[in-house]
Amino acid sequence: MLEYLTQKDKPLSYIETHAGRGLYDLGAQEALKTGEARAGIDMAEGWFPADHPYLQRLFETRSQYGRNAYPGSPLIAALGLRETDTIHLAELHPQEHAALSANLGPWGALVQKRDGFEMALALTPPTPRRGLMLIDPSYEVKEDYQTIPKVMGQIARKWNVGVLALWYPILQTGAHLAMLAALEAQFPDAFRHELRFPPVRDGHKMIGTGMFVVNPPFGIATEAARLSACFPT
Repeated sequence: MLEYLTQKDKPLSYIETHAGRGLYDLGAQEALKTGEARAGIDMAEGWFPADHPYLQRLFETRSQYGRNAYPGSPLIAALGLRETDTIHLAELHPQEHAALSANLGPWGALVQKRDGFEMALALTPPTPRRGLMLIDPSYEVKEDYQTIPKVMGQIARKWNVGVLALWYPILQTGAHLAMLAALEAQFPDAFRHELRFPPVRDGHKMIGTGMFVVNPPFGIATEAARLSACFPT
């Protein structure tokens, strides 16, 4: 989506509500313990052509930070944006915020230690007005499922031209279903895409991943269909 938006010679705003630390070490004990890298990026690299923007960002990150380095979404965005673009990031957790500031500060990111939904509502409509917002919470706070439709509705009313991209987990419990029903009632023209997979380890409740995009840019349906065709399940 960012690759498409940056093709036009006009500045844009990138906003991320739950940014994390922006840069990860897949060789670290935390990453090895979950097994998610082996079931995720290690397998998925072969799904993308060499000139795909995701692979380009991945290779750029490894060339600068080492073979086990992995870019979080803020760094993927920063590497793909231009000097005329603006990037706003929120992270409330103190340690993650400190790491995010260190990792993304050199890229000119405006980092706030703040609730991401509060920042989103305060910033919109942003300057520049064109742009994309990524909403990617951990969903560890159960209220997120009720909060997200309400906040996205408020943001869309303030920023009717913004691309609003929500990531969500597909859970065995079905906790995401009421949220999606509320979102689809508000945004009947939004784009929704899901991929499903077996749990990466015993007891893991996530069995898939989804994106819900308001004001989807051109090309997203084609790319989603290509990914669906690549997926092994």
